[in-house]
Amino acid sequence: MVRLRLRKVGSKAQQSFRLVAAESEHPRDGRFLENLGTYNPRTTPATIVLDEARVLHWLKNGASPSESALKLFKVTGTLDRLARLKAGEPLETLAAEAAEAAAKRNTASKTGASTGAAHLSKKKKAAAAKAAAA
Repeated sequence: MVRLRLRKVGSKAQQSFRLVAAESEHPRDGRFLENLGTYNPRTTPATIVLDEARVLHWLKNGASPSESALKLFKVTGTLDRLARLKAGEPLETLAAEAAEAAAKRNTASKTGASTGAAHLSKKKKAAAAKAAAA
């Protein structure tokens, strides 16, 4: 049985993940059938890059997502597009829509939609607040 799941990459302190299609009996970081995207939770906001046409192909043909992959699919809207694919919409239309959504999501993160203030120390936050007040 094919499963869509996350595969750890990177060092112990700087992990990121790849979304892969793999046989369910293979180990987590072992052999896989296809690389479908990446997920980096260490950025603010988290970076999610998916080849959604291939993800929809695997899901349509019976692959089951893991719990963590399912959460990523909900965030990116892939599950909604899968329901529409099963209802009869063409894959090309859904893939184009997914590419537009991914471009919008990546543009928002690059333009500074999040300031990253949560990662500053107390001294740096106080200095930034003092500079903003002046």
